[in-house]
Amino acid sequence: MGQAAKVLQLFKTLHRTRQQVFKNDARALEAARIKINEEFKCNKTETSAKKIEELIKIGSDVELILRTSVIQGIHTDHNTLSK
Repeated sequence: MGQAAKVLQLFKTLHRTRQQVFKNDARALEAARIKINEEFKCNKTETSAKKIEELIKIGSDVELILRTSVIQGIHTDHNTLSK
C-alpha cells in the first residue's frame, strides 16, 4: 500500500473512531473533527517519506489511545455519572 493510501486510510479510521468514542456528544464530536482535519491539513504538503511515516505512526497511536483509553460519562444525578 502506498503512502497516500495509508494516509487516507488513517484519516478515515480516525474519523470512524471519533464517531464511536464520542457518540451522543456533539461538542466532543465537533472538536475532534476539527482537530483531525486541522492536523492533516497542516501536514498535507509534507514530502519527506520518513516524516510521513512518523506522522502515520503518531496518528495510529492517537487512534489506539482514543479507542482504548477514552471513557465518556453521562450525568445521571447531581453527583452521579454512568458509562
